[in-house]
Amino acid sequence: MEYMLGPVSLLVNNAATGGPFGPFWESNPEDWWRCQEVNLRGPMLCSRELLPGMIARQAGRIINVVSGAGTRAYPDMSAYVASKTALIRLSEQLAMELKPHGISVFPVMPGMVRTAMLEEARQHLPFIQKSLDEGRDVSPEVVAGLVAVLASGAADSLSGRLFSVNDDVEEIVRRADAIHANELYLLRVRSA
Repeated sequence: MEYMLGPVSLLVNNAATGGPFGPFWESNPEDWWRCQEVNLRGPMLCSRELLPGMIARQAGRIINVVSGAGTRAYPDMSAYVASKTALIRLSEQLAMELKPHGISVFPVMPGMVRTAMLEEARQHLPFIQKSLDEGRDVSPEVVAGLVAVLASGAADSLSGRLFSVNDDVEEIVRRADAIHANELYLLRVRSA
C-alpha cells in the first residue's frame, strides 16, 4: 500500500483502552471483549494491512506498545492484562515469521504515561494512584526516545524482544548473543 508520502516503513501500534476495571466475574462481557478488539485486534489489523508492502520491500519495523501488565497478573484488570499479554506474544510470533523478510517487530513497555486511560484507571485501581504519588510516571518524551531508537534499526538483531523505557538499549544490544542463548526479554514459562 502506498501513501502520499511514500511506502510505510514504520508502524507504531499505540491505541489502547484499559477497562473494564473490577473483578472479572463482574465485568460486562461486551466491554471486556471490546478491550481485546482495541488492544489486540487493532494492532493485528494495522499490521496485516501494511505487511504486504513491507514484505515486498524486504524492510520495515513494527512497534507494538504493550504494558508491564502483559507480563504478570494485576487485580481488577483482566481484560487489559489478557490483551497486552496476547500483544506481546503476537509481537514475538510476527518477529519470528518476518525475520526472513527483513522486518523487525518490537513490543515496548512505556511505563505509566499520564494519558486519559491512566487517569481513568487510577480512579478504580488504588495501586496506580500509589505509583503516581511515588513519582513513578514516565514522560511521553522518554517513550518517544525508546521508539526512536528501535525505529532506527539499532536493535534489529533482537527483534521480538520486549523492551522497556527502563532498559539501556545499547547495553542490551551489546549482550545480544547471551540474550538469544538464554531466551531473555521474551514471555517464557520457567520451571525448575
